[in-house]
Amino acid sequence: MNRTLVLPVSLAVLVAACGNPPAGEVQAEARAAISAAARAQPVNPVVEWNKALLQIVRTPGAQPSTVHPTRSFAILHAAIYDAVNSIDRTHAPYLIRLSHTSRGASQEAAAAAAAHEVLVALYPSFRAQLDAQLQQSLAQVPNGAPKTEGVRIGRDVADRILALRADDGSAAPPVKFLFGSLPGDYQSPPPNFPAQPQFTSWSHVKPFALERASQFRPGPPPALASDAYSDAFNEIKSLGIGNSTAASTDQALTGRFWNGAIQNYWNETAQTTALSHCLTTAEAARLFALLDLALADCVIAFYDAKYTYSFWRPVTAIRAADTDGNPETEADANWLPEVGKTAPDPSYPGAHAVISAAAAAVLADFFDEDDFDFSITSEVMPGTQRSFESFAGAAREATLSRIFAGQHFRFDLTAGQQLGREIGDLVVDRLLIPRHRDEDR
Repeated sequence: MNRTLVLPVSLAVLVAACGNPPAGEVQAEARAAISAAARAQPVNPVVEWNKALLQIVRTPGAQPSTVHPTRSFAILHAAIYDAVNSIDRTHAPYLIRLSHTSRGASQEAAAAAAAHEVLVALYPSFRAQLDAQLQQSLAQVPNGAPKTEGVRIGRDVADRILALRADDGSAAPPVKFLFGSLPGDYQSPPPNFPAQPQFTSWSHVKPFALERASQFRPGPPPALASDAYSDAFNEIKSLGIGNSTAASTDQALTGRFWNGAIQNYWNETAQTTALSHCLTTAEAARLFALLDLALADCVIAFYDAKYTYSFWRPVTAIRAADTDGNPETEADANWLPEVGKTAPDPSYPGAHAVISAAAAAVLADFFDEDDFDFSITSEVMPGTQRSFESFAGAAREATLSRIFAGQHFRFDLTAGQQLGREIGDLVVDRLLIPRHRDEDR
């Protein structure tokens, strides 16, 4: 089930919900005590620093155009996790395991210091804001040796993570793409006809968890002359066109609602879920690390597949259908998608499908359940929310939205879902796993 609401919701409401009010009729005194306890609930530093990065990447011009923002989220949360886990020591490290750290060190100070160190390095123009947030975060930690040790651990781990990612290929200039001219070849999509597609070199970035970008590369898209192609073609032609008469009002709204940076939607969902479940700092650090390591590798992997197959986008295919050799398709020279423009990269596989499948897999595994009532706010329709009863339900809608937006064929999405599930499963099965009780802590 989902429904659309147009109203702002604060994460602070969820923080205040972290408590267990008594069942039945509650006396006024009990309600007051619960309210006071809720107000005293400490802010989760992992969520707060994730919100800081979301604010940065949403700032026009802040994110370098040739560096995908999922890299920043992965580095941020790898550093926070390894810093906190160096104190908590309940799970395997991601990359950094410090020795001779005190278990009494402040996890909150470590998380804040690691986050600040990473974000200042990646976004130096935001130093003033980040310094202010660090000061605010550390003000919530009592002064003393645990705080000092936590800050030291956080900075040490962050510097090591940054050094390990310094030459990961993300700074390489984009490879010049040569547009094809044959049916099925990726061509610059109307109406804006971008001079070059985006992230042409991103498949060469070192993965965070995968052995290589092509590890789970899907097989090719269907042949243009096939029924599978014509079925998907005719579906998006009718449902994805601007002001479609075939799509329902809700389908068209869905296409517009999700037409933003899909990784941001899922980081927001993780924030909501972490606060609703009252996760500790260590638990939240692990959740966000699993999520964002998976999403970063999703992007590396789907760009490997996109530029391996370089398959045309629906807007190109529909306008040039008289060249595809399929008698079941018919051209429309004026066709444009519901959301107006098309993302500037090849169609196969669909990014929303890959990222949403991986995110849902990570969240369901972490919480050991898929059912969860939550709402998501659109990245492109301010104040507009849609509500869901499961991670899988949100992932399914986000995926199908790309048909209603006029962005992707259904087979793009099917291949994307499989790729995302494989990456998500690999991350939760192999990374940040619990340590045995008899291991040295």
